[in-house]
Amino acid sequence: MSTAFDRLLQATEEERQAFMSIPFIREGAAGLLGLESYLAFLTEAYHHVRHTTPLLMACGSRVPPEKEWLRDAMAHYIEEELGHQEWILNDIREAGGDAEAVRHGQPGMATDIMVAYAYDLIQRRNPVGFLGMVLVLEGTSVRLATGVADRLQDVLGLPAKAFTYLRTHGGLDQGHMRFFAGLVNRLDADDFAAVVDAARVFYRLYGNIFRDLPRVPVLMDEVQA
Repeated sequence: MSTAFDRLLQATEEERQAFMSIPFIREGAAGLLGLESYLAFLTEAYHHVRHTTPLLMACGSRVPPEKEWLRDAMAHYIEEELGHQEWILNDIREAGGDAEAVRHGQPGMATDIMVAYAYDLIQRRNPVGFLGMVLVLEGTSVRLATGVADRLQDVLGLPAKAFTYLRTHGGLDQGHMRFFAGLVNRLDADDFAAVVDAARVFYRLYGNIFRDLPRVPVLMDEVQA
């Protein structure tokens, strides 16, 4: 018998496949994109990851008293996510980028829109729908992060310290997804529907970030023998 989590994956499979077919993602996973593309990815990652803890706090504050178990789950996520934006800035430094310029810079339009939608979803609609964003970001991280980091390090010859965010998230998010599945399996019908709807939207919005990133081929002088 399928669980609610199984049904969530089935209901969003078309959107997931569309996301995985984005050229930047396919080319990055194959090691075809260079340092400029990697730094551009990290820049946008910083500008949405820095909102993770505030979004979780906002979500927890909007959960009604009868769903206290879900508020506790948001607190658990907050503990796990604190400070991850600083990992990204450290990766940018190790890869030769200007971390402080990124810290004080502005996100791209696609990133700004995704973050704005997340806040609006929590404040104006159903805060539990935020779990749809969790599915998209952590689910794709589990599938891609560690393998992409290994391939990029091989191609670009950067130190391991330039891939902390990808490698750590790839490992952490496997445990997160097991925890997430347990939450989804406890949702009532209305909240479950809200998560499905939100996940479909977030696959599109998160995908738009990658659609806007520069696909700069790896240069021969970047390739390590």
